[in-house]
Amino acid sequence: MNRDLPSARYHDPFDAGYTRDVIDTVFGPALDHYFRPKLMGAHKLRENGPLILAANHSGMAFPYDGMVLDALLWRRHGYRPETKFRTVFEKELSLTWWMRPYGVDNFWRRCGGVDATFDNLERLVTRGERVIYYPEGVPGIGKGFNRRYRLQPFRTSFVLLAARHRVPVQPVYIINAEWVIPYNYSLRPVDRVMDRFFKVPFLPLPGGAIAITFPWAWYLSLPARMILVIGDPIDVRALAEQDGLTDFDNPDRDGLQRLSDRVRSIMQPELDRHVRRYGRRPYQGRSLWRELRKAKRKGILGRVLPTGWVAAYTRFERDRGRPPARNRLHRMLRDWDLVGYYLPLGWPLLSLARRFRRPPYGYRGLDPAERKRREGTFLWRLAEEPLPPKGKSPGPSRDPG
Repeated sequence: MNRDLPSARYHDPFDAGYTRDVIDTVFGPALDHYFRPKLMGAHKLRENGPLILAANHSGMAFPYDGMVLDALLWRRHGYRPETKFRTVFEKELSLTWWMRPYGVDNFWRRCGGVDATFDNLERLVTRGERVIYYPEGVPGIGKGFNRRYRLQPFRTSFVLLAARHRVPVQPVYIINAEWVIPYNYSLRPVDRVMDRFFKVPFLPLPGGAIAITFPWAWYLSLPARMILVIGDPIDVRALAEQDGLTDFDNPDRDGLQRLSDRVRSIMQPELDRHVRRYGRRPYQGRSLWRELRKAKRKGILGRVLPTGWVAAYTRFERDRGRPPARNRLHRMLRDWDLVGYYLPLGWPLLSLARRFRRPPYGYRGLDPAERKRREGTFLWRLAEEPLPPKGKSPGPSRDPG
């Protein structure tokens, strides 16, 4: 048990109002005018859980594909909190500040995410949640552009839980997201060094070298138009029984691996088919030009283009904890540290500012436990801090009654 965190308390960091504002104010301009996504087949989704939505991941890029999928699904339901899908995310996305959008505190959990552990996933499906899951895990985002659209070996945990609890697995095929960074490759020795010393599971090359030099490039994305296709649900329990796998409390490891491989073998041809249909023109330049012109007329072009995302995310977050700027000069000077994103080798400046500036700019004056809680740099286990009973609005942690 993590002794720095309270145990046996209801806890849900998901903030519906915050997430809605992030989508509409910060991410929305890029979502609508830069990525221009299209969600297809959403009518196939069941309105109530449990459900595991299994999606492919783009390689060597910040997880904008996951952000797009999450935002589209929730927007489709009018931002009603009870309709929010729960995305399970890898621990690396919370433990290191630069794996969150521009270091925003506890970003993934506040937007409805839950740490990806076997126990957490089981608790989510048994309480009837609809879950977004990326079965490739870290290897899915760590694959280079030369392996685009090649599904990496699936984890076995989700097929075990799907079979054990008779939960349908519904594929989502994300097309063109591989083209947000179409020039990155990986070297396993370099990835091992990055994971061991920097808690980053991979270093994209050559893009990673550019990002080390200019921090804002770590979050760079090209304007690929994402097409997201909802597939038909897969009855994993039936597949398991066809293969003679019936003991889901003490399952055979080899049998589970065969089961996950079979689910992958179902999804790969469908992914290939959708790539052939929708992946021929990943950027669609005319569409992009029209949307950029619309954004300019609306006065939001600065939040649409990647060069403006630094200010959009950080100022949105900081403005929630500070009074309005007195004037334009004051607005610029109080966020002086953001220049570090654009300076050559600006990472040390950004890290020092986070350490020595007071909230909402940094963590000076906070004790280690308070800083950990604020940043979200811990592993959230639902066994220790369970979600409140369904039907209750997300809110502050409280003791269970």
